[in-house]
Amino acid sequence: MYLIVGLGNPGKEYENTRHNLGFRVIDELAARLKITSFKSKCQALIVKTEIDSEQVVLAKPQTFMNNSGLAVRSLMDWFKIKADKLILIYDDVDLGVGQLRLRDKGSAGGHHGIESVIENIGITSFIRVRIGLGRDNLTGDVADYVLAQIPKAEQESLALATTTAAEAVEAILAHGLAKAMNLFNK
Repeated sequence: MYLIVGLGNPGKEYENTRHNLGFRVIDELAARLKITSFKSKCQALIVKTEIDSEQVVLAKPQTFMNNSGLAVRSLMDWFKIKADKLILIYDDVDLGVGQLRLRDKGSAGGHHGIESVIENIGITSFIRVRIGLGRDNLTGDVADYVLAQIPKAEQESLALATTTAAEAVEAILAHGLAKAMNLFNK
């Protein structure tokens, strides 16, 4: 069984921010499976389902970004999922707008949500699907940038990236990370 976690912040005011791309990918995966409701468990909204013959738990932590690791650890313990079956989806200002990058390990790279996950699960080796936000329009504080509403000029690129990230997750489940990396890391 895989745990697929999209990082973001709960609440209407954060729905259309750059920092909620992880939630959007989870919603896209759910929509593809015609899932319309999630239940609350382990400080997250979750649904247990199947993608390409793999049992999966889709999750959106409700702990706010900087404490995402609390929900991830709790879900891993509850469902007895090891780190090699964890897929984390999140935004990254160090990639160009809409660019995708799949990896199997690495540092937090300054992302507080990832710092929380690493701190709580005690390992840096887990599958990551990173969606680029770019730095071109970043003039002040990174937090202000990622928590800002997605500007009209970026909406199409980020919507496409959300769809592509969902396809990347499906490819990981169907063909393994190495093949998915070859297909999606450009």
